[in-house]
Amino acid sequence: MVDLHIHSNKSSDGALSPAEIVQLARRKGMRAIAIADHDTTAAYPDAVLQGKKAGVEVIPSVELTTRFGKREFHLLLPLIDWKRPQVRELTTEVARRRIVEAKDRVRKLNEIGLDVTWEDVLVEAGRHPPVGVTIALALLKKAKNNGDSFFQRYYNAEKDEFAPFRFYEDYLMPGKKAAVPRRAMDLFEVLQSAKRTGGVPVLAHPGAAFMQADITDLKRLKALGLEGLEVYTSYHDGAQTAAYKDMADELGLIATAGSDFHGPLKPGVPFGCIQDGTYDMVERLRERSLS
Repeated sequence: MVDLHIHSNKSSDGALSPAEIVQLARRKGMRAIAIADHDTTAAYPDAVLQGKKAGVEVIPSVELTTRFGKREFHLLLPLIDWKRPQVRELTTEVARRRIVEAKDRVRKLNEIGLDVTWEDVLVEAGRHPPVGVTIALALLKKAKNNGDSFFQRYYNAEKDEFAPFRFYEDYLMPGKKAAVPRRAMDLFEVLQSAKRTGGVPVLAHPGAAFMQADITDLKRLKALGLEGLEVYTSYHDGAQTAAYKDMADELGLIATAGSDFHGPLKPGVPFGCIQDGTYDMVERLRERSLS
C-alpha cells in the first residue's frame, strides 16, 4: 500500500513529525508514502532518512496552493528534488503569497469585530505559512481562553477538534464574511515551473468542494503539463472516484491515491484510510519524471 498525500508538522495544520509519520506507515505495513506539506519542503531530507531507517520509502513531495481562474487548486509534485534552487524559489514565492493572504484574513476578521492578531496566528503556525484552519484555530483558542460566549456554538466536549474546520467554512470560505481575494500563483505559471523541480505534477483532490474540476479543466491542464490526478482520496465518494478514474484513463493521466492526512485538525481522515494506493503508481510517476 502507498499513500502519496500526507502532511507533517512542517505544514501549519499538521500534527505529527516526519519520524512519527514514518513509524505509523511502518506499523501499517506501507511500502511507500509521500509527505506533501503545504507550500514547503521543510520535511526533507529528514523524512527520507527516517524512512530508510524504518524500511519505508519516502517520496519527496509538496502541495502547492495555486489559483485557477477564481478557484483555488492544489498541485502535488511527487518526486520533487528539494535541493534544487528552482524548488526553493517556487516554494518561497508560493509561501510569500500565502502569508499575504493570511494577513488579509486576519485584517478582515478584525474588521468584522473578531479578536485575533497576526501574533496569535504565528504562535499556531510557527515558522510555516498559515492556512485558513490555522487562523481559525488561533482565534478559537483565544476566544475559549477569554470565555467569549459568542463562539460557544463551535465547542463540544467530544468534537472540539472539528471546531476550526466549522469556523473556516462559516467565515473564511469564498462568499463568507471574512473571505478575501486569493493571492496564490496562477496554476499555469506553476505548471510551467514544475519541470525544473524534478517533480511530476499531480492535481490533488479534484472533486473537493472548492475545486470541482471537470473534464474541460483537466484537458486544459493536461495540455500545460499535468501528468497525474489524485483519484483515490478522502475528499471523494464512490461516484466521484469512478468518474475521476474514467477521466484519468481518457486523458492518459496517472491515477494516484492520497489520504490528505493531517492529524487532529482533520479528525475525519485517519492514517491509512485510503487503501487503493499501489506501488505501480510510484513506478508510473517515476517513468514520467525521467521522460
